[in-house]
Amino acid sequence: MVVSFGPVPISMQLFFVFLAGYVLGPVQGAVCLLLYLAAGTIGLPVFSGGKSGLAHLIGPTGGYLLGFVFAAAITGLSTRGRAMKLSWVMGLVWGVLGLVVAYAMGVAWLKHAISADWSKALVVGCYPFIGWDLLKIVAAVACYRLLNRYKLLPW
Repeated sequence: MVVSFGPVPISMQLFFVFLAGYVLGPVQGAVCLLLYLAAGTIGLPVFSGGKSGLAHLIGPTGGYLLGFVFAAAITGLSTRGRAMKLSWVMGLVWGVLGLVVAYAMGVAWLKHAISADWSKALVVGCYPFIGWDLLKIVAAVACYRLLNRYKLLPW
């Protein structure tokens, strides 16, 4: 599901970015997101709303897409890609750090792409999403904890 009310849509992408980091760890999580970007760039409809193409990497949402790679790497530092216990506090802290990096890259690129000042870029590309994205971190930590508890992780 995608909801859009500006150049940056609301989607579940960040939930899967965080979950990839928690499950795969920093290196494999980042590689997973690089493969995702490659798939979308060559034409597979994997970007928000079933879109694809290089234009999305250089368009208004390109900074967020690149920020996903770093967000997965940062959240992956919490588990190192090993099936280990992840406390709520540590999961949320690493998730918020990843979110900050994704937002920083996304808003900076959005500012450039739409020729806006910082306040407009934050209003359009950050503030409306913070609450939803914090909920996605909580959901990703919960999913990781359940996968780990029931030994459903591949290692």
